[in-house]
Amino acid sequence: MITIAALVILLPFVAAAVGLLGSRFPRGLRGGAADAAANRRAAWIAVVPTAISAVLAIWLAYSNWAGMGEGRGELLPVPAGSGGSAGIEGVTATFDVIETGSVSISVGLLVDGLAASIAVLAAVVALAVQVYSIGYMRDDRRYPSYSAFISLFTSAMLLVVYAADLLVLYVGWEIMGLCSYLLIGHWWEDRANSRAAIKAFLVTRIGDVGFLFGIFVLGTAAGSFRIADVIAKVPEMSSGTIIAATMLLLAGVAGKSAQAPLHVWLPDAMAGPTPISALIHAATMVAAGIFIVARLYPVFLGARPTLDVLAVLAALGMLGAALAALAQDDLKRVLAYSTISQLAYMAGALAAGSDSAAIFHLITHGAFKALLFLCAGAVIHAVGSNLMSAMGGLRRELPITFVTMTIGFAALMGLPPASGFFSKDEVLVAMERALSSGPLTDAAALLLYGCALVTVAVTGAYATRAWLRTFFGERPIIALPEPAPGTAHVIDIHEAPATMRWPIMILSVPALLLGFVGIADVHWDAAALSVVMALLGAGVVYVVWRSDPLSDPARMLGPFRVPCEQAFYVDSVYNALFVRPVLDLARLVVRTDDHLVDGAVRGSGRATMSLSRLVRLAQNGNVQLYITGLLSGVLLIVAWAVIFR
Repeated sequence: MITIAALVILLPFVAAAVGLLGSRFPRGLRGGAADAAANRRAAWIAVVPTAISAVLAIWLAYSNWAGMGEGRGELLPVPAGSGGSAGIEGVTATFDVIETGSVSISVGLLVDGLAASIAVLAAVVALAVQVYSIGYMRDDRRYPSYSAFISLFTSAMLLVVYAADLLVLYVGWEIMGLCSYLLIGHWWEDRANSRAAIKAFLVTRIGDVGFLFGIFVLGTAAGSFRIADVIAKVPEMSSGTIIAATMLLLAGVAGKSAQAPLHVWLPDAMAGPTPISALIHAATMVAAGIFIVARLYPVFLGARPTLDVLAVLAALGMLGAALAALAQDDLKRVLAYSTISQLAYMAGALAAGSDSAAIFHLITHGAFKALLFLCAGAVIHAVGSNLMSAMGGLRRELPITFVTMTIGFAALMGLPPASGFFSKDEVLVAMERALSSGPLTDAAALLLYGCALVTVAVTGAYATRAWLRTFFGERPIIALPEPAPGTAHVIDIHEAPATMRWPIMILSVPALLLGFVGIADVHWDAAALSVVMALLGAGVVYVVWRSDPLSDPARMLGPFRVPCEQAFYVDSVYNALFVRPVLDLARLVVRTDDHLVDGAVRGSGRATMSLSRLVRLAQNGNVQLYITGLLSGVLLIVAWAVIFR
């Protein structure tokens, strides 16, 4: 198993290395001509290893679920010198131990049910994104480096999933951050893209500082960075140590999974290519934070105050992001705020004491949110705009996209039989149980459950609004320049090419059917309440839209529409509290450097030049002046000798 897991990680990494070494990194604008041969070669280099990695991840998951190796403590062949042991609920192997002083770093992998499941999700979505990008980015001159960075991103996420040591996990964690910066800013010529990439990098780095110190606290307290050792040592740790470590880890979780208060980077990241939005917001980067809490869940269960904080942040995040999604005009930003809201559901399930419900929803969400983003890319590809105000009536021209995106929206709303219906049911049941028994205080549990129910209704509202405005009604009439004589305007809206359609159609299958693996655990009373709330929100939006199909149903928010559209001005507050003071301080430093430091340097130079001009008066090449000076000096010396002898 460990050898297979290592191959799952290494294949995308090799693809990234080959792709980057073979890329020429053209400097032309994205509108320039692309090298078709280079792009085809890069596509093969990216897709084939990722496909093999996905197949191996599926096989590894099937083997784990089928119980291969369970109870035997055996490993499949691993490199010579490796150690292996039966790990907690899985199999681990250590390939090398790096001595760093008091606490060593073990380079090893862990394969268990959690790792196997998330690896399948990450590998399959990455494969879908790679194939989809062949059509979406076909005219992009920097496609070879783009596809290579996706491969590196995929390898880093898989390393996070399979890592058996916290510091090895952190390596993959940081590589993902670097790749997200490079991919979000792929079209760096547009200022919005470069600014969004920098914002994402800086905000997630803030969380990662706390995350790294949390790892240090756990590793020092346990005497090891191995995940199994850390979990085994939890009963021996003091409550203060566990709370401090989990609070620090929570900062990294909030940054990577875009949870309050570090969620502000995710909506701006929509400036990047749509396939990257699907990759980051579905199965990889934003899933990493939730995965970490689930991986170290016994540690978090030992820190009840941390779970209360997580519950409050999740409650506010899920409802606030859902309301923000309800007022956006940009289709991708609707899905971005939806991602923040759905991740908050997972965080809420973890806070309520059910890691299984959180991971189940994480997997189904990865499928249907990747589907929604790729469908949004097909719509944008056809219309040429991200704005829903430029869409409408597309169900006739884009029938495949319409059907698949309808499945995605149904899963997002939690309507049966889509996958989100089953996973959201488990999340709500976990939150309901926390009201009577669980790790949360009564106030935190009540806030979490109340916000979750309201969010179900708001989710139904914004999903229905996006569905109606995209596929129903009529497209607005856009003024176009007069056509040339003998010609007419032709607006050609059609389905995306096959490389974009097939990933969408394939992802629609798990988005629709994946939830049936949990059908035996459905709590029909809670599920019925969830469906009623979702339909209530959808019904209100439909009634408002039906009264005036050409107007935005978000008008029902009234005076609250602008605050919701601005996401409650969190970005404005951050700009006032942090960005502007830092910029003002930077300007002060520049002025100080210019006037004081550079002024001193320039002043010394001017003084030297002035002195040199005085000295130059005596060195002007006039021989008579030199002789006069010489005689004057001799006379002065003689006079001094006569007078003072």
